[in-house]
Amino acid sequence: MNEKNKNLVIRTVSALLLLPGVVVLLWLGGVYSATLLGVAAAICAGEYYTITQKTLSPAAWVGMLFAGGLPFLPLWNPARAGEAAFWLTALFLFFAFTYHLIRGPLQEAPTRVAHLVTGLLYGSVGLTAVSSLRLMPDGLAWVIAALVITWSNDTSAYFAGRFLGRHKLYPAVSPNKTWEGFAGGLMGSVVGMFIARGFFFPVFTVADCLLLGVFGGILGPIGDLVESMLKRAYGVKDSGRIIPGHGGILDRIDALLFNAPLVFVYITFARGLLP
Repeated sequence: MNEKNKNLVIRTVSALLLLPGVVVLLWLGGVYSATLLGVAAAICAGEYYTITQKTLSPAAWVGMLFAGGLPFLPLWNPARAGEAAFWLTALFLFFAFTYHLIRGPLQEAPTRVAHLVTGLLYGSVGLTAVSSLRLMPDGLAWVIAALVITWSNDTSAYFAGRFLGRHKLYPAVSPNKTWEGFAGGLMGSVVGMFIARGFFFPVFTVADCLLLGVFGGILGPIGDLVESMLKRAYGVKDSGRIIPGHGGILDRIDALLFNAPLVFVYITFARGLLP
């Protein structure tokens, strides 16, 4: 078995072992899903800090704590979660500036503060959106929608790119991605939504399937490329080693971090305007 096929086997086994636990916790909802999302957000923030700063400073640990806490805010008060998240992020910004004002290095302080706040937002915003979705009417269905447009895209893009890929998508950032893989992933997102609608979630309309499938099929790969850009900028292969065959949590959910806010914004602001 060559290295590429071996890695595929490891990736598949890891996914099969982890997926049931993730789905069960999301199905249970409440504190169970919030805990899952909070832990994942803290790890994502930590991975970002490790990539950009090579080590976890005391301020970074505080950032991870804040990131892990944001997915609990919708559980506390769904109507005021966004407001609370804004002020907690502002509080962390003031803390980060104060920390580096005291501890230095002064020449790098603005850059380090920017990374601390970016890591907090990057790690937590998407997963806080998942937490908010779970508390909505038919919340589990909309969480699954975010997962479907992400995972069906990823799987379809992988196989389309592997067997049909000829034209490079963005070699400066991700040499293995192709336009054929992108097109296959886009189709996979749409088809995945229609399958979910037909077999499990009739709450999805045809418009939901088309719009979320298409926009998720575009935005998800952008999320993937953003994380690839980050790793390439800092000369890192994987964001971590926590998941065999996948790398870190960011490596696994980079597209979901972009797609979950898409679903949240769609449900909150756009769906009610459609005929």
